[in-house]
Amino acid sequence: MIILNWIELSIHTTNDALEPVTNILNEIGTNGVVIEDPADLSREKRDVFGEVYELDKTKYPNEGLIIKSYFLQNDRWAETLEVIRLRINNLKQYKINLGKNKMTTDIVKEEDWENEWKKYFKPMKVTNRITIVPSWEQYKKTSQDELIITIDPGMAFGTGTHPTTILSLQALEKVIQPNDLVMDVGIGSGILSIAAVLLGAKHVYGYDLDEVAVSSSKQNRDSNHLENEITIKQNDLLKNVDKRVNIIVSNILADILLRLVDDAWNNLEDAGYFITSGIIEAKQQFLIDKLLNTGFEVIETNQYENWVSIIAQKKINSR
Repeated sequence: MIILNWIELSIHTTNDALEPVTNILNEIGTNGVVIEDPADLSREKRDVFGEVYELDKTKYPNEGLIIKSYFLQNDRWAETLEVIRLRINNLKQYKINLGKNKMTTDIVKEEDWENEWKKYFKPMKVTNRITIVPSWEQYKKTSQDELIITIDPGMAFGTGTHPTTILSLQALEKVIQPNDLVMDVGIGSGILSIAAVLLGAKHVYGYDLDEVAVSSSKQNRDSNHLENEITIKQNDLLKNVDKRVNIIVSNILADILLRLVDDAWNNLEDAGYFITSGIIEAKQQFLIDKLLNTGFEVIETNQYENWVSIIAQKKINSR
């Protein structure tokens, strides 16, 4: 077995810079992002749904937040780091407050990362019906209606506990009908695809450009014994995809969602739903305008902390 080394790049910045910096890291090819935000220490959601792990206060900054990003260690890393530094510094011309804008690096072995998750990631109820359970934990249902998703985050970092994922899960619960066909664009660790099947979908087609996410989501799909219900492929959003489904769900950055709207329209059945999440408040109206101009009707918007999700519907004969 080949053990990979990963570069952990930590960027101490601000909430204002969170989305543009994360977008830069994604475009350059990060294999995962973790946000260490001191607001996590006092979020009410832990009291509502249940704690994931005990947070170590000493790892959180007193001001701003820390974005941790992971890249495979190779001989091009120094060049990659310089590109990241230049692009982030370039954000100043757009009057984005970068705060301390301090970058540090460390080397993390893959097995060390996995062991760290096993120490801290515990079962967590993320909606009224869905509980996320790590693959190494034993867990018994607390009610007959409870739905269990078994997850091994690996290097895709998706545990289902982020506000944008919870918003997506809640939206799926509202609109999904038995035997629906679903697309999950930006599948990550596969949580939304698995949830869709457990909620009644007949089949889910999952797409992600990141090969690490594709591998992780396939592993989680198989751990939940849903090989026949979920098809996963590497793809750039919905480019060259031509299917008709009842629901498309996408939990990615707002700027990328803007590029997805037209293809989502073309792949939805009439009256189908387009669920989007991963949107900061400042970008909400841009996406709503794009949805409306394309012919969608915005059914509802929901907010969790500083994040927004939108449920839109493809109206019959609206174009």
